Amino acid sequence: MRLIQSINQFDVRMFMACVSTRHQRQLSRIAYGISKTGDGYAQLALPLLICSLGIQFGQEYLLAVLASFAFWLPLYWVLKNTCRRRRPPVAIPTFCASIIASDEFSFPSGHTAAAFLLATMTVLFFGVIGAPLFIWATAVAASRVILGVHFPTDTLAGAALGISIAHIGHNLVMA
Repeated sequence: MRLIQSINQFDVRMFMACVSTRHQRQLSRIAYGISKTGDGYAQLALPLLICSLGIQFGQEYLLAVLASFAFWLPLYWVLKNTCRRRRPPVAIPTFCASIIASDEFSFPSGHTAAAFLLATMTVLFFGVIGAPLFIWATAVAASRVILGVHFPTDTLAGAALGISIAHIGHNLVMA
């Protein structure tokens, strides 16, 4: 229990360092735009585009992404509602987030998990050409902290979840 408390205290300190800059208002505007790109449209649009263009392995890529998200969504929901970690505005009474989150709990970050799932799956299928998606996924993760709806460890867990499920989905489709 002490280890979890220590991690939580460190996480809160890191969170406060991320959201307590004098440029917070400008950062929040940029973060909002980046966060919106992680709302799920890219996770559907990119695989559909690649498949419709007839790119080699496009159909398998689409199938792997769909299968991964079909597996990810219930797992994410169970984790979120089992861990029940309070979001920063609830956990830190003096803090006010830049946006209102769409659900009650913060662990793991769904936006981050979905972004890293797509980035990982793209690299698994198409190699280094998909690597820039990791920059986007990292920006999505950072945006969720900057907006005040996730602690840093929420996004780390989301990234690990997305990467892991992408590997599982890829292995299922390509086996």
